[in-house]
Amino acid sequence: MQTEIPVIGFAAFSGTGKTTLLERVLPILSRGGVRIGMIKHAHHRFDIDTPGKDSYRLRKAGALQTMIASSQRWALMTENAVEDVPELEDLIPHLDHKHLDLILVEGFKQAPIPKIELHRPSLGHPLLFPADSHIVAVASDAPLETETDLPLLDLNQPEEIANFILTEFLERDQ
Repeated sequence: MQTEIPVIGFAAFSGTGKTTLLERVLPILSRGGVRIGMIKHAHHRFDIDTPGKDSYRLRKAGALQTMIASSQRWALMTENAVEDVPELEDLIPHLDHKHLDLILVEGFKQAPIPKIELHRPSLGHPLLFPADSHIVAVASDAPLETETDLPLLDLNQPEEIANFILTEFLERDQ
């Protein structure tokens, strides 16, 4: 998948702490002037629209796309015609690339994009990188039992992970 903006995924098993880590990494990157777009995969049905509100009622009445806008933000909700999970490559073009420096992706483990694997050996899950050539680094909270030439990052040091992104993908020094 080729874009002008770097796209970096965070891949791990559920419960590893992807969202928690991103909540710590995003402010560090933002303080450095990086304009970030975010795509998050949801494993379940979700609704960001409140039942009873006008936009919800119009979407339920049959609108395939519903945009709601205010002075502070706007959101576009699009109904999928099929129940399949959308492909990441189909979602990325919907972001406003001219106002972004970086796109971060949470989930979409199978997507062919550079990914930082998050790993907590105490959870008992296998490592992803041996079978996924798109993993460019491993962030762990303990030493790995499997040898690798990949960069090893400390999962508990969001500054280290942010610096890796800045230097490796945005060619910036922190």
